[in-house]
Amino acid sequence: MKILVVDDESDLQILIKQKFRKQIRENKYEFVFAANGREALEVMDTNPDISLVLSDINMPEMDGLTLLIKINENNPLVKVVMVSAYGDMENIRTAMNRGAFDFVCKPVNFDDLEVTMEKTIRHIEQIRQTFNAIRENNILRMYVDDSVLKFMSRQEFEQSIVSNEIITATAIFMDICGFTAISEKEKPDVVVKLINKYFDIMVKEIIAQNGIVDKFMGDAIMAIFKGDYHLDRAIEAALRVREEINKISEPLEGRSDFIPKLATGIKSGEMVSGNIGSVTLKRLDYTVIGDTVNTAQRLQSSARPGQILIAHDDYLTIRESFECNEVGTLKVKNKSTELKVYEVLG
Repeated sequence: MKILVVDDESDLQILIKQKFRKQIRENKYEFVFAANGREALEVMDTNPDISLVLSDINMPEMDGLTLLIKINENNPLVKVVMVSAYGDMENIRTAMNRGAFDFVCKPVNFDDLEVTMEKTIRHIEQIRQTFNAIRENNILRMYVDDSVLKFMSRQEFEQSIVSNEIITATAIFMDICGFTAISEKEKPDVVVKLINKYFDIMVKEIIAQNGIVDKFMGDAIMAIFKGDYHLDRAIEAALRVREEINKISEPLEGRSDFIPKLATGIKSGEMVSGNIGSVTLKRLDYTVIGDTVNTAQRLQSSARPGQILIAHDDYLTIRESFECNEVGTLKVKNKSTELKVYEVLG
């Protein structure tokens, strides 16, 4: 973790190096220093990996309150802890109102400083994890904020646009059976609230198995599982979603006849991963395409309410880990032979 210390008193720099010498040797903390706010901004420009700033308030050229405003404008994910005399409480209050994460008083109690730093670093890590989860699940575009856009560099964006590859992964499609009929009869608010309730259950279980929600398609979800045991994790997620959905006995007041069930199709194999869409419209989705994805969707379309269907080759991979039952063959578009299909029971 790289930490910037901003203070015009050189003694503080010496004391910090002495106090945290063990953590510095172990590469737990890396400290960089600046004598005022102006220097601090220059240091941050050349050290974009700075995550935490410890700043004095009263400094020449640019004080800590002005620096705090600049950091919030240009580096909104960087957290600032103010370091100032207790008698300067009015300025400390102003700093907190302007977005400072915390403060410590001079003369510095280094045990208190370390606790404050560790608390702030934990918060920074939580923000990073949340940010990565949003980006990986392809919903950044829906909930994006200007501060998040500033955080993402232009170079990173341009590289992601041209990053296309063939991957081996598992695609899963889950569709809420009978929901179209409900959406045609109920009020829009009821429909949206209900489908979001189901999607939330599905997304939580997908993420719990380290899956990536690729897109929402009407009343269905498409997700991708990559990495070790991707097929097993996809099936585990499908079973958990089915279990949670089955717990819902009457989701719609006055409509006890509608009990939600999922039809699920899962297929593992090679697929093309890249940015698909229209450059002209500036609408590109980082997604996957190919025969594996199409087959997963065909399996979902053929599944009855409550069924989880997989193909024969995937059955051979997971048959020792999951209970399955052969259900027959399926004619799949663009395939010369019919596909032998199995239902995952548990």
